[in-house]
Amino acid sequence: MKSPASIKKAAEWALPYWTRGQAGRETPHDLFRVLYFGWLVAFTLKLLGSAWDVSWHFKWLRDDLAPPHLLNSAGTAIALALTIVHGYTGYGVDRLALRLIQWGTGIFLVAVPLDLINHRINGLDITSWSPSHIMLYVGTFFMIAGVVRGWFMGAPPGRERTFVLAAFLAFFLENVHFPEQHQEYGILSLGAWDNHVTYAEPILLQFAADQMGRPVDRVMMLGFTLPVPDFLYPVYAVVAGVSVLVVARLLIGRFGAATLVAGAYVGFRTLIWPLLTVTGFPPSAVPFFLVVAGLLVDVAFLVRLPVARAVVGAVGVTAVTYGALMAQSTLMGAVYGAVKGQEGLAGAPPLVMASAVWAGVGLMVVWGAAEWVASRRSPRPQVVETPAVVTA
Repeated sequence: MKSPASIKKAAEWALPYWTRGQAGRETPHDLFRVLYFGWLVAFTLKLLGSAWDVSWHFKWLRDDLAPPHLLNSAGTAIALALTIVHGYTGYGVDRLALRLIQWGTGIFLVAVPLDLINHRINGLDITSWSPSHIMLYVGTFFMIAGVVRGWFMGAPPGRERTFVLAAFLAFFLENVHFPEQHQEYGILSLGAWDNHVTYAEPILLQFAADQMGRPVDRVMMLGFTLPVPDFLYPVYAVVAGVSVLVVARLLIGRFGAATLVAGAYVGFRTLIWPLLTVTGFPPSAVPFFLVVAGLLVDVAFLVRLPVARAVVGAVGVTAVTYGALMAQSTLMGAVYGAVKGQEGLAGAPPLVMASAVWAGVGLMVVWGAAEWVASRRSPRPQVVETPAVVTA
């Protein structure tokens, strides 16, 4: 706990910066770091809360004031405070970054009461894919996207810029992949039921059974644990998850960037798994295949860029397009293979191989759009290295 003297000192440092300004104003480097390290704290709290939340809902009957919700709310409170600071002072963000943060925070705050109303009307609503839950992910999506842009545009080059950018992108990957955890927890809970073990408390199972109008049997457990079509998991993992890794490679611009982001997220999931299970919470399948996807994205960029430069001059753009299609199709197929291998070794949701066609098309479209946007991005402004003189 901070002493009154340290609080006073922090206030004396911060208050001169509390002046009205437009987004994009020059930001002193020390203030810039404080703002974005504040975002790291906010997203860390939200990450811990969300990681606990899914496991909690596979064990206990829902409670608005459950500890995971309170932990997530603490992170949201910090995010809201930072959004207000950015919006009022204009420090640390350009106009687009600010709009993304404001819209994301606004959507998230609107989604919270809508989700509460949804639960009051529909009861349990266990699926992560419900409309009100999707609004929460969409709000967080825009919020983190704005923070990523703000840090990318304003942070000075160096190791700190790279690793903090990777951290924000790992948070981004966690948010995008979050709804998939329903199937990752669900497949192991269903397998436990088949082995005459239940992770959920009887009151939760009975509540779910009453909603479905069934006894507590395997059909009810299947609807409880895997309520969405089986093709959704692999298609979403390839189109959404791998696309985040492509964006990470484009923004960081170094070999290993996609692997680093995927490894950070999967490493967290691997670490949190025993911490949850040792306290009696249900286990989940961990998406190890994302690390394979990250490595393949890095390799695809490593191989494709020099080949593209050589082929454009010799053969033409069409050959490069076919080469890109082949590389991305190979990557998508390898991800499907990794999911299939994990299904037999460490557990994974059911895999519908026929969905690979849709996954490949979706990945191609999003990958191409990401590269097109990256080719048109504006140059980064400079952060003031020394504190600016602030006047009232």
